[in-house]
Amino acid sequence: MNFAQEDIIRLSVSLVMGGLIGAEREYHGKSAGLRTMIMICVGSALFTMVSGRIGGSGDRIAANIVNGIGFLGAGIIFREDNRIKGLTTAATVWAVSALGMCVGAGQYDIALVGFVFILGSLLLLMGFANRIQKLNQTRDYKIVTAFQNKTLDQYEELFDEYDLHSTRSQQQRIGTEIIGHWRVNGAEQNHEKCIKRLLTDPEVKEFTF
Repeated sequence: MNFAQEDIIRLSVSLVMGGLIGAEREYHGKSAGLRTMIMICVGSALFTMVSGRIGGSGDRIAANIVNGIGFLGAGIIFREDNRIKGLTTAATVWAVSALGMCVGAGQYDIALVGFVFILGSLLLLMGFANRIQKLNQTRDYKIVTAFQNKTLDQYEELFDEYDLHSTRSQQQRIGTEIIGHWRVNGAEQNHEKCIKRLLTDPEVKEFTF
């Protein structure tokens, strides 16, 4: 096998690995999908292969891949409704670049094991993660109601009644109304019961959850 054939094999393996992981991300509607993951994996392989050919100072090329991927991953992470989104996809981008580097260096054994671990984690652990989230999840509640003494305390007692642990944050009174914000933790079914109760409460003028 000559060197040109080896290059083609490395790039092809990078394309397949990046494509399979990207397909999983694309299927779940993530920002970095099929084409993005292929570009990252093949690009990392190319940089590593060029670094190997240059030698000496070329080692810095491979080292700088990590820094470059860090900037790309940071662009995927964003805040939505006081929650951080995109962390898993950003971590996947970082891991896929590592796969590309392994393949580019001809370390197929490490790349294969890493690929199985990464794709297996994305596919097999999703259900497990969802089960954990059902056991304990965090939601932000906002309640607008008529102002009375100890108005917000009565809602915290309601949270306790449904075995939910709340932390009061911002509170604001506007005229005859008071607005309360809480970060509430507890099991999904307890959240649903409490939400149903608040949605049917005639004293609640506005409820965000």
